[in-house]
Amino acid sequence: MSKHFQRDLEFLKKEILSLGSMVHDAINKAFIALVDRRADIAREVIDGDDLINEKEVFIEEECLKALALHQPVAADLRYIVGILKVNNDLERMGDLAVNIAERTIYLAKKERLDTSLDFSRMAAGVQSMVQMSLDALIKKDTQIARKVLAMDDDIDDMNRDMYNLLQDVMQKDSTTIKRAVHLLSSSRHLERIADLSTNIAEDVIFMIEGELIRHRTENYENDS
Repeated sequence: MSKHFQRDLEFLKKEILSLGSMVHDAINKAFIALVDRRADIAREVIDGDDLINEKEVFIEEECLKALALHQPVAADLRYIVGILKVNNDLERMGDLAVNIAERTIYLAKKERLDTSLDFSRMAAGVQSMVQMSLDALIKKDTQIARKVLAMDDDIDDMNRDMYNLLQDVMQKDSTTIKRAVHLLSSSRHLERIADLSTNIAEDVIFMIEGELIRHRTENYENDS
């Protein structure tokens, strides 16, 4: 590997980690805004989305330049393709954080629903998945990546419970429907962020091992 190519790879790594940090911050703010009903924090998330989009486009352009200039093969090719995929997943996470923030601005103006919604628990689980997927990327650690994959079912279960609970609330009181729909959408956005974390974990495994594991149904916790 030439020194110039090595430098370009290190630059790509630095930039994708910078994007990861920006997205992680946006997601955390969106969670805080949702749980604490903070419209001011929600607006910060919305206002910061353009920077995430610009960074995503820049990284994609740099990846394409590296592919054209160096024509990498094997592990180096997988690495750049993996960066491209992670780049897209991170940008989509940022969009979902904005969606949650937009829902929060509406909900912050309304009375809370009288129900035992546990968004804090769900948000904490999603936050862990996001952080661990980024840790797996930074450390090139497939064990961490597989732990992320194993966590996804719990978030799916929480989203399903949230749906059932809010459906019951709407059936009992029609005046809650609009608020409940916004909360259902927020729950769905959280679940999608978790899905994208699993995408990143799968991309890390592909980058390191060259193994495509998307759509597999094995017990990832015991897969090594």
